[in-house]
Amino acid sequence: MGSNTKGKVIVITGASSGLGEAAARLLNAQGAHIVLGARRVDRLQQLANELDSPERRAIAVAADVTDREQVKRPVDSAVQTFGRIDVMINNAGLMPLSPLERLKVDEWDRMIDVNVKGVLYGIAAALPHMQKQMSGQFVNVSSVAGHRVMVNGAVYSATKHAVRALSEGLRQETKPWNIRTTIVSPGAVDSELKSGVTEPDIAQGMRDFYKAVAIPADSFARAVAFAIDQPEDMDVNEILFRPTRQIP
Repeated sequence: MGSNTKGKVIVITGASSGLGEAAARLLNAQGAHIVLGARRVDRLQQLANELDSPERRAIAVAADVTDREQVKRPVDSAVQTFGRIDVMINNAGLMPLSPLERLKVDEWDRMIDVNVKGVLYGIAAALPHMQKQMSGQFVNVSSVAGHRVMVNGAVYSATKHAVRALSEGLRQETKPWNIRTTIVSPGAVDSELKSGVTEPDIAQGMRDFYKAVAIPADSFARAVAFAIDQPEDMDVNEILFRPTRQIP
């Protein structure tokens, strides 16, 4: 595995920890050049320093996905450095779960800005380059919550359903340019996602749930690597996976 990944130029948002970091490590190990985007520049640069080598470059670029101009930075850096972008992984996400009746409107807005608009900004940044080069792949991160509505997670589920709808529309519209589109929908995978829950009772329930069933972030990395590594005439459109012990 990795023969079709070697030498590819891959941009990852939300790359400073969790799923994004795990994907960066595995794809870099398989020979890809990685452009890392996230807000936490210190952690991002530390990861880039660890991964970078003459054969497999890793570059850190500060990027807040709620700002369209900032999302362009890692994509533009990829094109300026390597002359192309082969894969755009729209990974950044938030999950501050709460019942609707608690009216956490600021958190709703933030989820929409990061989980939906952040993906759209990633598409807007990378799509023109992929059209020009007549190739490319988007990997958009949804969730099991994008397939079923979670109790206390109506807004989060709505954002992840939106990612799937956007990705399917993107898939249909980009066939003339040979662009591949993959949705990856993880279940309980260990990351910082659960730490974004601000309601104490919901947060405790999530901690207990993740402690019981969650699997390491490299499970996500392997799913992403599988989709990227397939021959260019094969478009893996969706991967939904859960820990073996997870029921909902």
